Amino acid sequence: MPHTSPTDGWTTCALGHRHWGLVGAAGLLVHRAGTAGTEALLQHRVEWSHHGGTWGTPGGALDLGETPADGALREAREELGLQPGQLTLGAQSVDDHGGWSYTTVLAVPTGELEPGQLVLNRESTEVAWLPLADPGVQLHPGLAASLPALRALIG
Repeated sequence: MPHTSPTDGWTTCALGHRHWGLVGAAGLLVHRAGTAGTEALLQHRVEWSHHGGTWGTPGGALDLGETPADGALREAREELGLQPGQLTLGAQSVDDHGGWSYTTVLAVPTGELEPGQLVLNRESTEVAWLPLADPGVQLHPGLAASLPALRALIG
């Protein structure tokens, strides 16, 4: 059964953008060194979702009192079946829209992490390791806008 919370819902930030998550949202950017540079584990979002058909990080609305790291881990578990023990958390990047923010939590896998072994929920159609330099897919607009800052954090 999908996670539901009283903080699930749409809100409008000070910039006039519509966002999911009444107290903000968070997602997990899992990355690793690949043959062509840094790769990220991205999910292909189902068409009915906000910005459906794009590729992004597992993520969603924060619960009241939930830290961004805890929320990002919960969302990754719900959407991809990732378990906290499979990841080492790193830096966080906050995209502040004035009264609403999205926190991207960086993480690296603790061992082999193959997309075919993940258990996707109804919010994803597929998941893949994609090169961050040139993913070759249409990215979620929020991820696309944040990518320069995220690449700098990854190094």
